[in-house]
Amino acid sequence: MRAVAHLLDRLSAGLNRAALVGAALAVALMLAAAGWQVIARYLLNQPPIWTEELARFSMVWGGLLGASCAFRYRLDPTLFPEALAVKGARGFAFTVFRAFGVLCFALPILWFCFFGPGANPARGYLARLAGRQTETMDLPMVVFGIAIPLAFSLILLHVIADVAKALTQLRNTQ
Repeated sequence: MRAVAHLLDRLSAGLNRAALVGAALAVALMLAAAGWQVIARYLLNQPPIWTEELARFSMVWGGLLGASCAFRYRLDPTLFPEALAVKGARGFAFTVFRAFGVLCFALPILWFCFFGPGANPARGYLARLAGRQTETMDLPMVVFGIAIPLAFSLILLHVIADVAKALTQLRNTQ
């Protein structure tokens, strides 16, 4: 069990590093697009139409990837932050309770990203986005919408790694 927990934790940490780089790049892209919009509007009197949309979609990517990183680092909003430091059986119970709360939130989001009413994949969020184009950049909307299931999948991986790590720690204390 210890090897599986260690593998899950390493996978979670590695993907978290990639998500952190992605979030930083998305925020930098958002800043660049918004900065160019301001320069082009007030200095050149010719604002490009695509900068606002690029900044908005970059904000979505940066925010969602950043939220998954915050969850991994335990910097997300927590109702009982002192429960994160508890060890032993109570700590494991708190970890499972936290995981249950996250699953109650994340699993329906992931379900409806891929499936629509009647469990129809053609009516899921991503399938509907695949048929739409952005207004100004002429890209499929799914390029931006995929950030939602990606971020929530990362959060689920972090949860599974947390539970496996807590279970290993529980077995080591007994």
